[in-house]
Amino acid sequence: MQSSLDSALSQSLPAVPTLDHAAETERIATFLRETTARLLNRRGLVLGVSGGIDSALCAAVAARGMGTERVFALLMPERESSPEATARAERLCQRLGIRYAIEDITNALATIGCYDHRDEALRRLFADYGPGWRHKIVIGGIDDRQLPHFDVVVEDPAGRQTRRRLPAEVYLQLVAATNFKQRIRKNLEYYHAERLNYAVLGTPNRLEYELGFFVRGGDGLADLKPIAHLYKTQVYALAAHLGIAEEILCQPPSTDTYSLPQTQEEFYFALSYERADLVLFAMTEGLSAAVVASALGLGIAQTERVFRDFQGKRRAARRGLGQAYVVESGA
Repeated sequence: MQSSLDSALSQSLPAVPTLDHAAETERIATFLRETTARLLNRRGLVLGVSGGIDSALCAAVAARGMGTERVFALLMPERESSPEATARAERLCQRLGIRYAIEDITNALATIGCYDHRDEALRRLFADYGPGWRHKIVIGGIDDRQLPHFDVVVEDPAGRQTRRRLPAEVYLQLVAATNFKQRIRKNLEYYHAERLNYAVLGTPNRLEYELGFFVRGGDGLADLKPIAHLYKTQVYALAAHLGIAEEILCQPPSTDTYSLPQTQEEFYFALSYERADLVLFAMTEGLSAAVVASALGLGIAQTERVFRDFQGKRRAARRGLGQAYVVESGA
C-alpha cells in the first residue's frame, strides 16, 4: 500500500499546502481573541518581539485579534544579540501601533552567571577563550554519512576561526548556560503579563514546536501559541500577506543567541527551512524518504538519515512540551 502511494505521489512531488491567507488570518485572530478572554480570562497579550519573522507575524495577528491597545511587546536585547534585530523589532511595533518596552537583560545574565559558566565550558577546549572572543554551535554529520553531532566554532580577537567537535559535557554546560537567555526573557514576559492581567503569547512555528527547537521554561513556555500549526514557509507567506516589512521578510531565520552570527539551519535543522518543512510535512503525511528525496534534491540514503534525525527530535520535543493553547491544524 505504501509503495503504491509513493509511486503515485512521486509523479507530482509533495509540497507543503498553500493557505487561504485571509481566512487563516481571521481564524488565528479569532482564536487569540476568544482564548484570551474566555479560556484564560485575561485582558490582552504580552509577547517577546525579536525582529524575526515569527514574532513579527504573531504581533501582527495579535493586533488584529485583540486591538492594538491590548497587545504589549517586549524587546529584550543583551550584549551579544544583534542591535539591527532590536531596531527592526522597534520599527515593527511602531508600524503596528502596539505598546512596547525595551528591557536589556545583560546585567541579569551576568549576575546569574550565564557568561561565566559558558566561558568556563569553552575554556575546556580553548584555554585562551575570554574577552574579545566569539563563538557559535553548529550541527554536523547529516550530510557526510556520520551520525548528527555538534561542533563549536570560535573566533579569536584577530578574527581567526577554529572548529572542533563538542564533547558531551562541554556541549551540555554551554547550552545550559546559554539557555539562561531564553529563560530570563520568559520571566520578564510573565512579570508584565501578571502586572497587566494579560496572557503570554508564544511564537514558535510548527518546525520549532514539533521538532523541539525551544527551551523548556524559556521560549517553549507560553499560555497560547497561535502559529504552532504553521510550517515556516506558511509563516513567511502569511507575513507577506499581512504587509510585514521587507527588512524582516528577507532575514534568514537566526537564533540570535550566540556571539557569532548563526542561522537556525546550521544550529539545529541542518536543512533550509523550505526543505525542513517538506521533511516534516512528509513525516506527518506518512510519506517515505524515497518520495521526498527528489523534492529535497538529496539521495535516498541521505534523506533517510534526515528522517531519523527529525524523528528523534520529534520524540524529544514531545517530552519537553508544556501546556499551552494552540490553533488546530488545518487540512
